Amino acid sequence: MLNRIKALIIKELLAVWRDKKSRVLLVLPPMLMLVIFSYAVTLEVKNVTIGILNQDRGPYSRELLRRVQGSPTFPQIIFLKNPQEAQHLIDSEKALLIMHLQSDFSERIAGGKMADVQVILDGRRMNSAQIVQGYITQIVTHFNRDVVNRTLKQVNTEDTLAARNWFNPNLEYVWFTVPSLVGVLCLTITLNVTSLSVARERELGTFDQLLVSPLLPFEILIGKTAPAMIIGLLEGTLMILAGIFLFKVSFWGSMPSLYIGMFFFLMSITGIGLFISSLAKTQQQALLGSFLFSNPAIILSGYATPIENMPDWLQPVTLINPLRYFLVIVKGCFLKAIPENVIWDNTWPLIIIGVSTLTGAGWFFRRRLG
Repeated sequence: MLNRIKALIIKELLAVWRDKKSRVLLVLPPMLMLVIFSYAVTLEVKNVTIGILNQDRGPYSRELLRRVQGSPTFPQIIFLKNPQEAQHLIDSEKALLIMHLQSDFSERIAGGKMADVQVILDGRRMNSAQIVQGYITQIVTHFNRDVVNRTLKQVNTEDTLAARNWFNPNLEYVWFTVPSLVGVLCLTITLNVTSLSVARERELGTFDQLLVSPLLPFEILIGKTAPAMIIGLLEGTLMILAGIFLFKVSFWGSMPSLYIGMFFFLMSITGIGLFISSLAKTQQQALLGSFLFSNPAIILSGYATPIENMPDWLQPVTLINPLRYFLVIVKGCFLKAIPENVIWDNTWPLIIIGVSTLTGAGWFFRRRLG
């Protein structure tokens, strides 16, 4: 039995290795996606164009505007003459934010009164608008504090908030995206390789040869599972090394623990891929099935949006998503020494998902063989 399974595993690996296109597709696209997505998929807001409508010519308005101009986030500032220009700038999406200072801004500050700063945001770009609003609020807050200190002619002795960012001191966004992309790309690659395996056999006409061979259904299942997991582990290793040595992402956790989590994660993905492959008659159907699973799995994994922010009725659906658990493991191993109990809490659901999907795939596989 072991010799038959070994022969099938070698046959599957050679089928991929001898195909030049398959070799290129397994190495080049994942690395390109890792590099491109690491820098392109970001929530940081930079190089923002804003408009300023300053109807005040006093010293305080000029000081505030100098601070805004000194921010590297706003390299291009459009100075407006009237409210109509401000409306056109927002409507045409040429500016994300309009800052309006009224004509009595400096006069009110000099008189010790409250002076308002109006900020108009483009709500069509909600996330970017909220982040830019935070930047402007911070600038105005610092300006207000300095003006109060000068006006009262005293040194600010109030307690200040000192922020310290654990696990990512410089808030490098690549440190968040690269570990997450290890899980996302491993899912995509392994799912495509597995879902196409049986469908490719049917299209090439070699599936009938498997039916008349002495291989039992579970032996064929193992022979289809092992090569996909081996390829997934190799791809995962390549991306982990790229994250550590190419992107300089810190790795503080346990490498064996990461690989244990990756093994059971790939086992669950392989089971899903074989399930899709057992139902698909062509490679086109298999690719479509992979697409229908992978996109919701990525969205519901917490990669881009925290699961806690999702609707209450949607959060239980994420419990059957293997990527949800592996992202906790891979990010924890990269950015901090995640405790073993936390790794186990996110590993046993992967084991359950893997056993369930492989069992379901085996059942459908036996039906198709029958």
